[in-house]
Formats: sequence, structure tokens, C-alpha cells
Amino acid sequence: MGVCIVGWAHTPFGRLDTQDLESLIVGVTRESIEHAGITASEVEGIWLGQLNGGFSPEIFASSLVLQADEGLRWKPATRVENACASGAAALYAACDAIEAGRARIALVVGAEKMTAVSGAETTRILGNASYVKEEAALGLTFPGIFGQIAQAYFDRYGDHSATLAHIAAKNHANGVRNPWAQMRKDLGFEFCNTVSDRNPLVATPLRKTDCSLVSDGAAALVVVDSSIAKQFPRAIRLRSRAQVNDFLPMSRRDALAFEGPRRAWGEALSQAGCKVTDLSLAEVHDCFTIAELLSYEAMGLAAPGQGARLLADGVVHAHGSLPINPSGGLKAKGHPIGATGVSMHVLASMQLMGEAGDMQVPGASLAGVFNMGGSAVASYVSVLERQR
Repeated sequence: MGVCIVGWAHTPFGRLDTQDLESLIVGVTRESIEHAGITASEVEGIWLGQLNGGFSPEIFASSLVLQADEGLRWKPATRVENACASGAAALYAACDAIEAGRARIALVVGAEKMTAVSGAETTRILGNASYVKEEAALGLTFPGIFGQIAQAYFDRYGDHSATLAHIAAKNHANGVRNPWAQMRKDLGFEFCNTVSDRNPLVATPLRKTDCSLVSDGAAALVVVDSSIAKQFPRAIRLRSRAQVNDFLPMSRRDALAFEGPRRAWGEALSQAGCKVTDLSLAEVHDCFTIAELLSYEAMGLAAPGQGARLLADGVVHAHGSLPINPSGGLKAKGHPIGATGVSMHVLASMQLMGEAGDMQVPGASLAGVFNMGGSAVASYVSVLERQR
């Protein structure tokens, strides 16, 4: 028994002023159903990944998916929220239902409309995904949280400002090749490494180019029981998946250990029966450049404090032995919260099908996906491979 991805859809990410939450959801729902070659009536369950938290007035959005097609009426639909990992959480809930025998075909949608509120309100909403009484209530924002993590990394391992700039430059260069990316501009290392009016410090030592983007967008997946995957022209198997949750308060954790992501990667790779170096590529949660650097170490690609070597050696670049975020990542692609985890699985599936266009990693056969909620609180890791 297992689960396969057999269809998908993806909107552009960015400031989408002509679309509201409903139109984003409806668009990818219709496109993914068509891409899978099924009718809406064949869907047996719907899961929507969405944070909301005040971004949109609709607090009961799960049935908005039904607006896409009359055939979805009466289908069970559930909204799933797990901070920035809401998309992966929705996918895993659908997988659970399929593996339990409660559905054979499921629809997973991830969506967020973030730009309809002010920047200050965006900061407040996202901050509330922290341990509020010790963090957000004291004025600590998520850039502030990851700024503290970056400063702790620098204090322990030396100044890695240039390392973070190399990550930002890499991902912006990759984003140029992604037709759905919010920012398709190669900013270059010097720009990313220099504090300026256009690249100010946001939360020391993080600069604007070290922070992911505020975005609107949606993505969707059709997932099925692997026993019927042969009926579809595309089938990407979830060879393994692991979810790990850690304590919410940062005061109870060593943030630099990135222990939740480390455990999730370890479990997923063990279940898949492979090593991290067997992966052809990985899409990882670079909400801030320091998160990508810590991900290298959590994946087991480098010892603690040694992640910079992967950039210097070219390992994680687009033509390296293990490209990380060939899509441009959250840094360039954008980060519409509920859509992010679904988007990662869509893009990894496209790579494995050889359908990633200018982003294509030659010969991609095995992909890793890491979607994270909060400051390494909720960690989801999938290993994907092509079944047909």
C-alpha cells in the first residue's frame, strides 16, 4: 500500500491583486483535476492547507474548493493548519486517509492570500505562529526570531554573512528559470552581500535578501492509492514521509541544533532506504537564508557549522551533485503560507517526470522535500520517486 501523486497545478506566486482566496483555490482545483485526467465526482476527499490567521475574512474556507465543480458537492472537505507547514500537513492528512482505506482518490489544495492586509498586519499575523507569551507578545517577529538564530550561528561558528548571501544569490539565480516565481531576477552575490538602501538590515544580521517574500498563490495535487496509479499517465510515489513536532517555545530548544528537521530527515531517509546523497535534488524551506544553511546540516550533508562548504564546492547549486531549491525556493519563488508545502511537492514531481522546463535537473530520479512550520517546530520531510 502507498500513495502516488498523479496530477497537479500551480499559480504564479506574488501580489495577485485580481484574485481573491476563492479564485486562487478554484483555479488550481480545476487545473489539477484536468491534469490528472479525472472527473471531480471521482474525488473522495478534499484537504485544504491554509494558515489564514486574519489574512482573509473567510475563516471557513474548506468548502470553497467545491466552488470549482458541481461534482465536488457532498465530498468531505477539511481545512488543515500547521503554520508554514500547512500545505504538507494537508497532503499528509490525505495520505493518511488513503492508507487507511477511507479514500482512493484525494484532492489536496494549498492556498494563501497574504497581500490584502498591511505589512504591519502581516508581521503581526505571522508573529502569532510563535510562542506568543515569550516571543510575539514581547515584540519578537519572525525575522527577529531567525535573526537571533543567525546571530547565534555567527557567535558559535564565525561570521557567515557571505554564506547567507551566497544562498540568496543562488536561489534568485534559480528563480529566473521558474515561470511561477514571484521574483525572477538574478540579484548577484555582491548585491545580496551588501547592506544598502535597497537591501537594508531587517533583523540583524539578516538583510532584506535573506528573507522570503510575502505572496499570494495556490497549488494543488491529486493523490491516489498506488494500486490504481497505473491508470494515470503520471505517477510519483511518496516513497517515505515523516512528520516531527518539537516544543513551541524557543526557550526549550537549542535553535542551532535544528533537531526537529534533523529527526524528520533521518526518519524519512531511513524509511526510504536511501542516503541523503542518493537524492537528485531537494526543495527545502528557506523562509530565511539561515534556515537553508541549517537545513544542509540537518540533512546530514555537512557537520554543524560546516554548511558553507557545500556552497563553496558547488554541491547545492543548480548543476551540483545535489541541487537545493532549483525552483528558487521561498526566497525567490515566494511563500504564500498554505500553498508552500503543496508547491514544493508539485515542483519535485515535475522534476521527477522530466517536466520542469528550464528548472529541470538532468536525470532526476529521487527528490526530497522539507516543509517547516515556525522556527523548526513542525517539520515534514518527503522522499519522492517516479513510479511510472
